[in-house]
Amino acid sequence: MRALAGRGLVVLLVALVIASAADAGPWAWLGVRIRDLTEQEMEAIAARHGIREGFGVVIADVMPDTPAARAGLRTGDIVVAFGVRPVTETRLLQRLIAAAPIGEASRLTILRDDGRHPVDVRLAAMPRAVVGERVAAELGFAMRDLEPPGEGRPGRPAETLPPTVGVVLRDGAAAQAGLEVGDVLLQVGERAVLTRDAAREALAEVGPDRPVRLTVRRGQDRLSITLRAR
Repeated sequence: MRALAGRGLVVLLVALVIASAADAGPWAWLGVRIRDLTEQEMEAIAARHGIREGFGVVIADVMPDTPAARAGLRTGDIVVAFGVRPVTETRLLQRLIAAAPIGEASRLTILRDDGRHPVDVRLAAMPRAVVGERVAAELGFAMRDLEPPGEGRPGRPAETLPPTVGVVLRDGAAAQAGLEVGDVLLQVGERAVLTRDAAREALAEVGPDRPVRLTVRRGQDRLSITLRAR
C-alpha cells in the first residue's frame, strides 16, 4: 500500500476544527496551515528562549483574508498557548479552537524571535469547501493540489483534474480501509463527483462521524471502499 507519512498531511491540513457531534452550529476556522515542531526545532527553541519554550505548533502558512491574517499572525509563528492552555501539538490546538466561540475574541500566545506575544483573534465559521477538506483529513487523506508534471509538460492545477488522492495518512481510516495515493474518486456515497470541488461538497455533506463509502478508479479497476472514522 502506498501511504505517506503523517507530517506531509499535517502541513496540508487547515487549522480548523470539527466540533463535537452534539454541536449543531458551524465549525470554527482560524485560516492557517500548521505542523508540529521537529525534535531539532524544539531543541533550538529551548536553547534560544529557555527550556519552557521547547514546544508549540508552527504556522506553516497564513491564508489571505482569514481570521488569522486579520489578527496579524505570520508564517513561522509558533503557537504556544490558546487562552491559558499550553499548546503542545496540532491536534490539541484544533480541539481548543473547536471549543472557542465564533465571532468572539480568543487569545493565542505566539513565540517569535524576540519572545512571546499575545494575539487576539476572532474565529469565523468554516467555509464550505474547507469543511470537505477537513472531513477528508479526519478520515486520513487529502486530495491532490497539483497533477505531477510529466515528461515535457508542467503539472496542472487541481481544479482542472478529477478528484485524485494525493496523501494517505499512515494508520488513518483511509489507509486502514485500503485507499491509495493516485486513486481517483468517482462517487462519495451515491453522489458522483467529477471535480475536487464536487468531492469537497459531497464530503462536507457526509461529515466525519459516519462511515463514508467511496467509489474509486485505480488503474482499470473500479473499487468500493468504506472509511470509518477512528
